[in-house]
Amino acid sequence: MPFVRRHLFLGLACAVALATLPAFALDVRYTDVDGDLVADTPAKTIDPRTLMFAYTPGEDPALYTRVWDAFLQHLARATAKQVRFFPAQSNTAQIEAMRADRLHIAGFATGSVPIAVNCAGFVPFAIMGGERGILGYEMEIITYPGSAIRTPADLKGRKLAFTSPTSNSGFKAPSVLLRGEFGLEGERS
Repeated sequence: MPFVRRHLFLGLACAVALATLPAFALDVRYTDVDGDLVADTPAKTIDPRTLMFAYTPGEDPALYTRVWDAFLQHLARATAKQVRFFPAQSNTAQIEAMRADRLHIAGFATGSVPIAVNCAGFVPFAIMGGERGILGYEMEIITYPGSAIRTPADLKGRKLAFTSPTSNSGFKAPSVLLRGEFGLEGERS
């Protein structure tokens, strides 16, 4: 248990430190000699018998096991290794598992990628896509019918709820969009 607590503390400390530093603050355990803002492959690597894969945590991460089953089977054939799904309960747990070498391949939420890169040495190499190309999302502002909010300008001086501050789709992108296109900024508008 002390091992788990120590690593959880280190992971949380790294996440807190990153929140107060510039956009790129690679943890001291990693290097970036080529300057691409991603950790270099370490001199000492691991070769686990079983590869662990996790996808961005949701309300019930166990549901993703079936969703990713075909991919996990493909990965097992391609690597000649056993592959198991790791049902992470949170983004922090997912990053910490990778930092502790208990998670090897992951689909991180876009907002968690910088922290995963900086704190766990994550190396992004793909993005979700489909028949029509890269998948994306669009922002929706939802309000109740009698609110008198019809346009983003009507939000001025009102309270607006977002998701986690680490979420690109639920916090970062909407904050940038609302500030840039409509002059609305949290705690100021």
